[in-house]
Amino acid sequence: MLVFLGGQTVSSLGSMIVAYAVMWHLTVETGSAAVLTLSVAAGMLPQAVVSVFGGVWADRHSRKLLIIGADSTIAAATLVLALLMLTGAGDLWMIFVAMAVRSALAGIQGPAVNAMLPQIVPAEHLMRVNGVQQTIQSGMMLFAPAVAAGIYASTDIVAVFFIDVVTAVAGVLLLLLVPVARVARATGSSGPVSYFGDLVAGVRYVRGNASVRWVMVLVAVVMFMAGAPAHLTPLMITRSFGEEVWMLGVNELFWSVGMLLGGAMMAVFGPKVKRRMRLMVAASVGVGVLVVGLGVSTDFWMFSVAGLVICILFQMLLVPATTVLQEQVDDSMRGRVFGFYGIVMSVAMPVSMIVFGPLADRFAVESVMILAGVLLLVCVLGMLAVGAARRSLATADAAAY
Repeated sequence: MLVFLGGQTVSSLGSMIVAYAVMWHLTVETGSAAVLTLSVAAGMLPQAVVSVFGGVWADRHSRKLLIIGADSTIAAATLVLALLMLTGAGDLWMIFVAMAVRSALAGIQGPAVNAMLPQIVPAEHLMRVNGVQQTIQSGMMLFAPAVAAGIYASTDIVAVFFIDVVTAVAGVLLLLLVPVARVARATGSSGPVSYFGDLVAGVRYVRGNASVRWVMVLVAVVMFMAGAPAHLTPLMITRSFGEEVWMLGVNELFWSVGMLLGGAMMAVFGPKVKRRMRLMVAASVGVGVLVVGLGVSTDFWMFSVAGLVICILFQMLLVPATTVLQEQVDDSMRGRVFGFYGIVMSVAMPVSMIVFGPLADRFAVESVMILAGVLLLVCVLGMLAVGAARRSLATADAAAY
């Protein structure tokens, strides 16, 4: 297990360093908001599309080999881009293509990683391991920008790409040491099922499993309603508290530390929580209340602390949600379910910005945050008012390890 976490940490660190360095490189070289928007689309949309098929592949093939293949191909694509840039070629379309390839392969890797974890981790330790993973990811969000800045400032973007290749190879080599059993799948009386048939079966499974469906709905609602406020906090700071750069830095630090603390808290205390759905619902309500709190804040430090607590609550939602899906979804369906879950995670926040972002240009940011928080509370409480939702969430709690 430690070897697996170590490999994923090394590989993810390289990917994060590249993401920050590319964003800064495009900003320095072009200074164009349109270019940055295209880079975000290239880095996120392919993953959302491919996750559907990645989930099917994770249930049909060796999850370990899928992760290795995705990491290796990402390293190869990055290496090709680095070599092209060394020769003097560095057109924007090349960077966009490389980012799209990396994003698409992440859509294969993500479902495979989440589906494979229960194969190598005992059920009673899943919550702890998921909490540790989230803690590591959050820690790297603090560490990666500093590393990326140091490398990019002292050398250039090509050096960052080469470092990513090295970390990807290291991650693959460590994963090769992890023994993982192949998932047995039934072929049915009429022979092997087609890829499309597997995809349809996954859709039917989610539609027919109320607990799984409502977990995804809850996560989607929270990520959508809270996604824009999370990204609009810098705008509110500059409009309401001042344009000092240190305020923006403190804001980012508090949100990152909140994610780190939340992951650590779930790693330590999460396994003791038996009513996980109650924890997720309570966290969702707390996020809604605090998003409203962001909108009514008149003190910068209270505003920052509210952001920190929101991130802790995010982890109290996301870590149990991942664990519940890992525990309660059939092993033969787990890849497809996490493929759909990956779409929720990668699409909710960008769509949130598309909906709420323009409102922040027409109205006060505070009003937009209050609106988002109130809508989140209405949606969550509305879910609880639906008898089928309450019964499904209770069933998920009763089935917890």
